[in-house]
Amino acid sequence: MSVFAERDFADHEQVVFCSDDKAGLKAIIAIHNCNLGPALGGCRMWPYADEGEAVRDALRLSRGMTYKSAMANLKLGGGKSVIIGNPRTQKTTALLEAMARAIDRLGGRYIGAEDSGTSVQDMKCMARITRHVAGIEDKPSDNGMRSGDPSPATAYGVFVGIKAAVKYALGGEGLEGVRVALQGVGNVGFDLARQLAAAGAKLWVCDLYADNAQRAADELGATVVAPADIYGLDVEVFAPCAMGAILNDETLPQLRARVVAGAANNQLAEPRHGQALMQRGVLYAPDYAINAGGIIDIYHERIGFDRAKLVAHIERIADNLSEIFERSRLDRRPTNEVADVIAEERFRPI
Repeated sequence: MSVFAERDFADHEQVVFCSDDKAGLKAIIAIHNCNLGPALGGCRMWPYADEGEAVRDALRLSRGMTYKSAMANLKLGGGKSVIIGNPRTQKTTALLEAMARAIDRLGGRYIGAEDSGTSVQDMKCMARITRHVAGIEDKPSDNGMRSGDPSPATAYGVFVGIKAAVKYALGGEGLEGVRVALQGVGNVGFDLARQLAAAGAKLWVCDLYADNAQRAADELGATVVAPADIYGLDVEVFAPCAMGAILNDETLPQLRARVVAGAANNQLAEPRHGQALMQRGVLYAPDYAINAGGIIDIYHERIGFDRAKLVAHIERIADNLSEIFERSRLDRRPTNEVADVIAEERFRPI
């Protein structure tokens, strides 16, 4: 296969294929852009159908990290790594150590972190081999210390962003009674659901893993629906919090929500679907603008953690989204295009 011919190849600086037969490792590391700093991005483990699907995910996600860091005003570039395999059945210490060695060989150009299918404990395991992993330091929380897990910061940023989007699209200051459909209630999705429920929102959820969805029902009073039914629910907000490319030609006609705002990366299957959302009167919060809380958290870990500064930085996600929404309205351009323009102004060399 030719990486250069891939539709999602976007002037990536480096794409590395990693293999360790003994450990069972097959992985890809994609570095999109390092103009602002080293390429920091999660290390994902997922049972991809084939190598091509894994490559496309790495390319899309790494590009998104460049734009996410630039939008959040961080001195970081964009990268991502993906391990091909089922994290529930194929993850081993040997595999994680082999991945750590692959990351270490890049000499700091790429810094890994927790992502779908990996955990803070996995990153701590990898840190025994390489120093080029992040999101592993204990940090103070309201209840004492917590692990380096960046998912609470991601969830809080999305919660802040949903409030900003609902206010812009629907008016009103709060989320009391607002109906939200959450696609995916894993680490980030469940924490987001918890905050939404506490704010008075009504929740409908689905998840690839039935136990995740049932937990949301048992603990938060959410209504569980089949994954195929999540798109067409009569709700105000659709919050994608799982895999990418879920806004496409098949799913868009089903949407009844007025707002799309969630934690998933690369929600648009193609850029043109941003235009389609605008034409349907749906306000789209660009994924890398709304879900930047985790990378902001990791960045503050690297520069010296101060909780008050972290929270203030995450809450500026609302300001970024408000600027995107207003420029979109004035320029009559889709929000994803406007977000790209703003991010590119920040990371492209003059």
